[in-house]
Amino acid sequence: MSSFWSGWVLILTLACLGLVIFILFATWKIQRKNTTEETVGHEFDGIVEYDNPMPMWWIGLFLATLIFGGIYFVLYPGIFPGKFDGILGWTSIGELEGDQAKHKEQFQPLFSKYANMSIEELQSEPQALNMGKRIFLNNCALCHGSDAGGTFGFPSLTDDDWVWGGSADEIETTVLDGRTGQMPAWGPVLGEKGVRNVSLYARSLSGIDTGATSKELQAGKTAYDTTCAVCHGADGKGNKLFGAPNLTDDVWLFGSSQAQVEYTVRKGRNGVMPPWKDVLGKDKVHLVTGYVYSLTKDKK
Repeated sequence: MSSFWSGWVLILTLACLGLVIFILFATWKIQRKNTTEETVGHEFDGIVEYDNPMPMWWIGLFLATLIFGGIYFVLYPGIFPGKFDGILGWTSIGELEGDQAKHKEQFQPLFSKYANMSIEELQSEPQALNMGKRIFLNNCALCHGSDAGGTFGFPSLTDDDWVWGGSADEIETTVLDGRTGQMPAWGPVLGEKGVRNVSLYARSLSGIDTGATSKELQAGKTAYDTTCAVCHGADGKGNKLFGAPNLTDDVWLFGSSQAQVEYTVRKGRNGVMPPWKDVLGKDKVHLVTGYVYSLTKDKK
């Protein structure tokens, strides 16, 4: 919050407190000093309000609240935020940094221990895998799902299909540095008929019964060989150096229907896996990589 808004909130707070104190003492000054049977003239369903003074216990509690607020202003930042942080010198940032320091002191030896172990060695460390799982759930599950099964546009991490490579080192590099993949839009180059034919051919590589004629598949193959093979390979098995996926399996990030594949070819797709090294740090990335690797290691 800027100093302007901090000052504005402070002024409003002090003004409200001052007004409350004024009303309290002004009312107390003019009210009766003794109890009476007289009413203030209000009646509702036979219930009347006596014109008696405010109870002293209530006034005492009210004053105690105001005194507590004044003491709080002095002990904690509030009167002049940023210039006077209170007698105790407490700040939210300082509290956060203190908690982080305690956390680091408590867990850093454990992080350092696992950081010196290979991803493969972590597979026999249940505690390390549980720590990696918690890091995954807090940071990665939003896109990949709590079960790491992925969703539309976000890959499953539980199979053996890895666009950028599925070895332990390749997965860790992906998490550390992120990945940026781009499928260019081929609609303007191929035209609608070409988009349809190459989509039919690409789907046929995955064993899908497209219902296409041999003429359509041949035309699709010709278009594929001249536009798609440079990234996906002549055999359609992809190239992890380019992040080009394998088209011969049954894994389709955006769906395998004719409409979805045509959209991909026509409009292209852009995918970004953000880098996590600056967010999590290398030690936590190492742990989460160990967990992710454990989900797929038996399928390689």
